[in-house]
Amino acid sequence: MIRCRSWIAPASCDIGGAGSIRTFKEQSLWADVIHYHYPWPFADVLNLWVRPDKPKVMTYHSDVVRQRVLGALYRPLMSHTLRDMDFVVATSPSYAKSSGPLTEDLSADRLRVIPLGIEEMSYPRSGDERVLHRLGLTGGEPFILFVGVLRYYKGLYTLLDACGQVKHKVVIAGSGPEEKLLRESADNSGLRNVIFSGQVTEREKVALLKACRAVVLPSHLRSEAYGMVLVEASMFGKPMVSCEIGTGTSFVNRDKETGFVVAPEDVGALAQAMNSLLVRDDLAYSFGVAARQRYEALLSGAAMGNAYTHLYEEAASKCSLVNGR
Repeated sequence: MIRCRSWIAPASCDIGGAGSIRTFKEQSLWADVIHYHYPWPFADVLNLWVRPDKPKVMTYHSDVVRQRVLGALYRPLMSHTLRDMDFVVATSPSYAKSSGPLTEDLSADRLRVIPLGIEEMSYPRSGDERVLHRLGLTGGEPFILFVGVLRYYKGLYTLLDACGQVKHKVVIAGSGPEEKLLRESADNSGLRNVIFSGQVTEREKVALLKACRAVVLPSHLRSEAYGMVLVEASMFGKPMVSCEIGTGTSFVNRDKETGFVVAPEDVGALAQAMNSLLVRDDLAYSFGVAARQRYEALLSGAAMGNAYTHLYEEAASKCSLVNGR
């Protein structure tokens, strides 16, 4: 792996200096295929500046959602980059259909869908079960687990409201900009079944995923483009509860197949879905088995790797035919 220094990061977008441009040019000379990731405007600048004459593939992770003014300024460069790609990959069929840039700036023959996956062997084989003792989860009582950065679009205030209708414990694992307000909200509401774990290690996360009854991702805004925690839940054979927001979350979690998909910010529906999985062992088990099967077929590291290998070969072959090589 070759890394270059980030000199500045406006709107969380890393920008490098002249050295990064030079390095990109050098690496693009020997590469057979160049793979870009969107959104990262500096990559668009690199592509426009260097103009590498190689097959180009882009993985399109998410629309620019929150930075509307910056997004409008960025749109001409983004459109140019999309048109310059040989293939653009959406991470789910729903995102391919609902993303404005993908439907407006890209011809259908250059759009592909390859789900994001996780390589199971990259995770610790055993979890650190001391986290269960620390959080008081050793009594065998089923609990619901949220894992992720505590951001504005995660729907966590709706989750707290729903916890008032749930008798069992709900663990919120992670830290982030909303943590202080979430803790205050839970205290003010007198929620005794909500446990904030704070930041957890990889081994602690594995222990929580293995022990939980189900995983909840109540994200209510399109900023949640995919939800990798749902892939993690699938890998561990856990049923899920998520919201229908028109993104990849409803591709990973299939309603009434691997879990429940409810309307965003619907407190009652969210609580009902969690309660159903908490009280019905058979339902949680069948959804969990289906989730694991879906992981092995579509969401594993091998599945994603094979799909990209075929796409790289198609891109290289296409460019060879065009260039007469």
